[in-house]
Amino acid sequence: MLKHKKGLIIGIANEHSLAWGCAKTFHHYTADLALTYLNEKARSYVEPLAQQVAAPILMPLDVQDDTQWDALFETIEKEWGTLDFAIHSIAFAPKNDLHGRVVDCSLEGFSQAMDISCHSFLRMAKRCESLMNTGGSLLTMSYYGAQKVIENYNMMGPVKAALEACVREVAVELGSKQIRANTISAGPVQTRAASGLLKFEQLMDKAEAHTPLHQLINIDDVGELAAYLVSDRAKCITGQTLFVDAGYNVLGF
Repeated sequence: MLKHKKGLIIGIANEHSLAWGCAKTFHHYTADLALTYLNEKARSYVEPLAQQVAAPILMPLDVQDDTQWDALFETIEKEWGTLDFAIHSIAFAPKNDLHGRVVDCSLEGFSQAMDISCHSFLRMAKRCESLMNTGGSLLTMSYYGAQKVIENYNMMGPVKAALEACVREVAVELGSKQIRANTISAGPVQTRAASGLLKFEQLMDKAEAHTPLHQLINIDDVGELAAYLVSDRAKCITGQTLFVDAGYNVLGF
């Protein structure tokens, strides 16, 4: 399904990451992958994973560092000259702001969360544009808390809502170049990012008990949807938020 396609995946922290679920699935479908890691500490977790999927490109990327963005895309252009898809799977909010009421969050904390979790998707899309000469696919990750108020999701709700809105704008602005942009809204998964939420285990228990399928999803479920969306089979799907949450979002709470 992805033979000869070349893709960038941003956001693998460890083997529990949604981005790793995508990387494993893409590798299964024979895509060539470029992976990033946040810093040297994270590299010790990501490098063995990169070896598992035979990624020819593995580079550091702190999305707040323009020089690292430059180096990453210069390497991709030099090694491949083109890019077929890119996955944005990162989110961050300072704990003090995330654990409090939205009305109490600091300007600095809100701005940092928006920069890392949302605006970095726009920076990725801008840099991908010139490498997707024959079209391509951009993906990012969201959660139901972007559309409904979910207890303890707090500040990440409006941040993810902004991200979903950005995806729609990008889909329109880059559509004439056959570059598609979509969001995957995944059900709760025990990832490193999710562990920062208060009472996350209770959220998972509630999801498992009340979803129509009475089960939780896993990172491989996200990977399969992502693989479809970046493939040519989804060539007419853009600007969408697609749920993989065992049906939880249809319940209205």
